[in-house]
Amino acid sequence: MTRPYRSVLYIPASKQRALEKARGLAADAIIFDLEDAVLPEEKAAARVTLARFLAEVDYGPRLRIVRINGLDTPWAREDAAVFGGLAAVDAILVPKVDGVAVLDAVAGMTDKPLWAMMETARGMLNAGVIAAHPRLEGLVMGTNDLAKELGSRFRADRLPMMAGLGMCLLAARAEGRVIIDGVYNSFRDHDGLRAECLQGRDMGFDGKTLVHPDQLAVANEVFAPSEDEVALARRQIEAFATARAAGQGVAVLDGKIVENLHVAGAEAVLGRAEAIAALAD
Repeated sequence: MTRPYRSVLYIPASKQRALEKARGLAADAIIFDLEDAVLPEEKAAARVTLARFLAEVDYGPRLRIVRINGLDTPWAREDAAVFGGLAAVDAILVPKVDGVAVLDAVAGMTDKPLWAMMETARGMLNAGVIAAHPRLEGLVMGTNDLAKELGSRFRADRLPMMAGLGMCLLAARAEGRVIIDGVYNSFRDHDGLRAECLQGRDMGFDGKTLVHPDQLAVANEVFAPSEDEVALARRQIEAFATARAAGQGVAVLDGKIVENLHVAGAEAVLGRAEAIAALAD
């Protein structure tokens, strides 16, 4: 059964109320953020606070990812030392990964699986080798930082982002990695969020990073198989099995060919639906 990653929520490591509230939120994964969400003068205290919460609070089935500070800062090594050895941490998210050297460095500090923030132009160009790193489990798009580096403007269709998004998607799929779309900043604009989630889902992303709990319901809905999709998947599998039993290599369902590749896709849909249902149990 494949773990769902529909909704990946950023939680500031310095905000005790948010850390407490997160235990009851319907997020598939949480990124506990020590980097952008924490002021420099609060980083040492945030590290202590987060370590305490992760040791004491049960976050249930949610994947627990800690985003450490960049290796070019004075906080990174202590972040990695503390959270790289904490049993309650499932993965370490490394910011601004533009090549494998930074992943090699963090891999030498912890045995945890690594995730990479993809948010620089060089990172886009090196997406293939980054995704191939043996310790890497997932990629997270940092579209705000990427837009800043590119000097691009916001567009609802995200046209300026398409080259980078596409390169990272190709790299993730080539290496079998999870890949999560970037954030939608206007957290009260649910229509805009839905449109961007639909775009990301149709492109092939596994889910979306979120900046506010109010965005969870939309992401969870959009990145989950619909009832119609689940029903179609079951019908495709059944039609193909019937065709094979009759000695045929393909089936026809609703006037469309059903081959092995369609069956594999249908099985993946059912697997996602089962994994999502298991989270709700």
